[in-house]
Amino acid sequence: MSFFTSFLTDKKKQVVLFSSTAIALYGYDQGMMSLINTNNDYLSTMGIAESDPLVGVIVSVYYLGCAVGAVLFSWFADKYGRKKGILACLATAALGNVIMFVAGLGYNQGALAVMFIGRIVMGLGVGGVDSVVPVYSSELSSDDSRGKALAQEFQMNIFGLNMAFAINLGVTVSLGKWNQWAWRIPIICMQVFPFAMFAVIEKLPESPRWLVYNDKPDVALHSLEALFGEDESKELIEELKEAHKSEAGQSVSYWDMLTPGHTQWHPTVITIMGKLLKILTDFFTFTNNCVGQINQALTGYGAVSVYGPQIAELLGFGVRESEYLTMGNYVSYFFLMTFAWILIDAMGRRKLLVGASLWLGVCFGLMTLFGGLAMNADSLEIPVPSVAIPGMVVLYIATGAFGIGWLATVWLIPTEIFPTTARAQGTAVSVIIWGLANFAVTLLTPIMFNNLKYWIFLVFCGTNAFAGIWTYVYLPESGNRSFEENQQFFKDAKEAGSWRVSKVKSGEYKRLPYPTSGEGDNAEREPLLNRIRDQIR
Repeated sequence: MSFFTSFLTDKKKQVVLFSSTAIALYGYDQGMMSLINTNNDYLSTMGIAESDPLVGVIVSVYYLGCAVGAVLFSWFADKYGRKKGILACLATAALGNVIMFVAGLGYNQGALAVMFIGRIVMGLGVGGVDSVVPVYSSELSSDDSRGKALAQEFQMNIFGLNMAFAINLGVTVSLGKWNQWAWRIPIICMQVFPFAMFAVIEKLPESPRWLVYNDKPDVALHSLEALFGEDESKELIEELKEAHKSEAGQSVSYWDMLTPGHTQWHPTVITIMGKLLKILTDFFTFTNNCVGQINQALTGYGAVSVYGPQIAELLGFGVRESEYLTMGNYVSYFFLMTFAWILIDAMGRRKLLVGASLWLGVCFGLMTLFGGLAMNADSLEIPVPSVAIPGMVVLYIATGAFGIGWLATVWLIPTEIFPTTARAQGTAVSVIIWGLANFAVTLLTPIMFNNLKYWIFLVFCGTNAFAGIWTYVYLPESGNRSFEENQQFFKDAKEAGSWRVSKVKSGEYKRLPYPTSGEGDNAEREPLLNRIRDQIR
């Protein structure tokens, strides 16, 4: 009861729950197509076969919508406010969902076109959610808890994924693949998320940073008081005013961000490379849960629903067994994400990313071995379970490693390294790269599987090694630093004439400045268990 009472009066917890629900919507949206693409009534209504390339195109166009939505709604949120931007995103996603639901309902002619429209419109809304919600959450969090807040929100992303897959699996088992409601019910159930958020968003504070930067300091002070209390708010509002003065008159366009030599070119490259490296490690998700369902596109799951069965069949599991194992993997994924929000502000972004790449590389090395043994099990006279079971265990471990290290982190960093005048655009660039890359990967994945077979896992070893090395060399640690301190890195890098983190301020930005750990060289010597204890209090 005390927790419930505390929640009702704690705006920071309410903001985290609201943002988590928005991200859960995003996870559900990705997961809801899990078994739809194998539903016979759906395929018949759309007038396509299961092996038709149009199945993949229907999935892929969603990501193009996300890329456009990121630009549209980041502009909207900058002009009209973060809360109004989120409302517009939710309304658009809900509309797209309804369009998908009615595609072919009582008619067949034109059903495919309606489904395409629904997927694109939903992509617009979800792209906006991906772009605006992390900015809103980050701007309302304290410097030492931004990572924890966003990682908790992305844990709810996996909850949404679990919910979608469970509903899909339940209606498919109970109604069968020839029943239209087995694919329509999972679609329309998504409406619970936007309507729940419509009901509460007006009770939440607007971003104080956005308010100050739009000449509304009095309203900003009220938002700060709701979040941090009256005493702390007085200091924070002055800091925001000072930051606004230093950035006053600065207008940053997308062209500026993509122009070498501009002050925002360096952080834009960090953002783009972070997202591309995530896509490289995301290939893992095409394998770790490739058992006939689409997983959330945030972690590169876009291709899975179309090309899923390969890995389960490669390991020797049947279709229904694979579906249940995947459900188990998603549940495990959700609980392992707890370590992400416990560790991200205790260890820092860099260590989680590099460590996850190492674990994923090892897992893919083992998967190359298991894949080879499985495909040659008959000639080697190897019992299938002796390969399939350890193979699934490795996939479960890889899922957790990816979630802890790469899932939330690369969405968080763009919200930390750009000035307020470019923060929404920076996050939008991240979503654009993610959307376009997933569009391409969704189409290329079957070619890789069909031609490389189990050797594709060895490719993943290489992509993870590259991701880990690039991150270690070029990515500054942005955790437990203010937005202004993170922007200072790029000024210091320009003065040092190098983008290598070790060459800037004697490697100062390689380290996580933990608030209670002392000064200077002692800043990271606070015992890790003490840091973890701070996060779970």
